[in-house]
Amino acid sequence: MIKIQAEANVPTDHGNFRMIAFSEESSDWMPHMAIIAEHTDFSKPINVRFHSECITGEVFHSQKCECGQQLDAAMKYTHEHGGIIVYLRQEGRNIGIINKLKAYSLQEKGFDTVEANLKLGLPADDRNFSVAIDILNILNVKNINLLTNNPEKVKFVEQSNINLNSRIPLQIPANDSSRGYLQTKKDYFGHILDEQD
Repeated sequence: MIKIQAEANVPTDHGNFRMIAFSEESSDWMPHMAIIAEHTDFSKPINVRFHSECITGEVFHSQKCECGQQLDAAMKYTHEHGGIIVYLRQEGRNIGIINKLKAYSLQEKGFDTVEANLKLGLPADDRNFSVAIDILNILNVKNINLLTNNPEKVKFVEQSNINLNSRIPLQIPANDSSRGYLQTKKDYFGHILDEQD
């Protein structure tokens, strides 16, 4: 079972947050994180974002996906309205950065994101959000508003002991590099996205 290994207050460009590291062992260099906005009211439904790690989008500002922009938007939203970002170490839909770059290489040859993963013998999406539910239970969160466009995340909450009060869309406008990626999210995974030019 995962447990709290360390926590501290961290000031960021988006405001002050309490950052808590969760793992089975204290020696784990890649723990999951809960990033809790200052002044979050735990007596009301809490705004929650399940966010999977994306080093290309978050650190290097890749335009192939909207992950970095979604993380920024979630931090801004939770700072303004209270909430928790559950940051999951599931890089590249949990295939890892090396396989992700291999998939990017295949995308350069015309494959979409799903086709590239499958051609590498990998699942289209290997993420598991049950650990996010575990983290919310450890934090004694019972009632949430989920910031997501992903119906799979909604399903994980609905099948858990946590009440889903509402879903809050978190849509980032497409650019020339991300348009196909977002279309695949909508067509293959059923993400709830508005039509974009």
